[in-house]
Amino acid sequence: MLPRLRWPERNFNPVRDEVWLEIGAGSFEHAEAIAARNPEIGLIACEVFENGIASLLSRLAPVGGTAAVPGNLRVYPGDARALIRELPDRSVASAFLMFPDPWPKTRHAKRRFVHPVMLSEMARIMPVGAKWRIASDDPTYQGWVDQTLAGQTEFSVGVRTTAKPADWPDTRYEAKAIAAGRRPVYWILDRR
Repeated sequence: MLPRLRWPERNFNPVRDEVWLEIGAGSFEHAEAIAARNPEIGLIACEVFENGIASLLSRLAPVGGTAAVPGNLRVYPGDARALIRELPDRSVASAFLMFPDPWPKTRHAKRRFVHPVMLSEMARIMPVGAKWRIASDDPTYQGWVDQTLAGQTEFSVGVRTTAKPADWPDTRYEAKAIAAGRRPVYWILDRR
């Protein structure tokens, strides 16, 4: 059973004015950087894989230590889709999808997070003017994102670039992609 969280801002102590969401936090290095840079917000980082969550906990509580998650970071140990379905309308001021699983096989395309159904759900939980940042190093996924975004009206593409925006924290997935010669694409979407 996944944890039930109080939404949106009341899940944080002290209560936060804005709640941000990271979808697929991996090893949480991006989430930690975002939370540290923005102590005034509450960040919910979703991750389904226990190894990613264990990686975060091992950094917070080395052997013999005690875990102390930063006060403005919450971990949701499950599929972000389930969480998003439970979030109230216009409750997420900013979202991040960094280097998601590309599900490269055509028959698995329905599992890709950037999908018409999920775009509608993301639009529902984000108020007008909210930002959604997406990054991918997979050419198939990059094309899929461009195609999917072209066929919808809920988000406008404010930025699409291969030059990493200066204020984006590094991730190990990004470093691995660049070391392997893959060129990431970065999008900043604006909720219409």
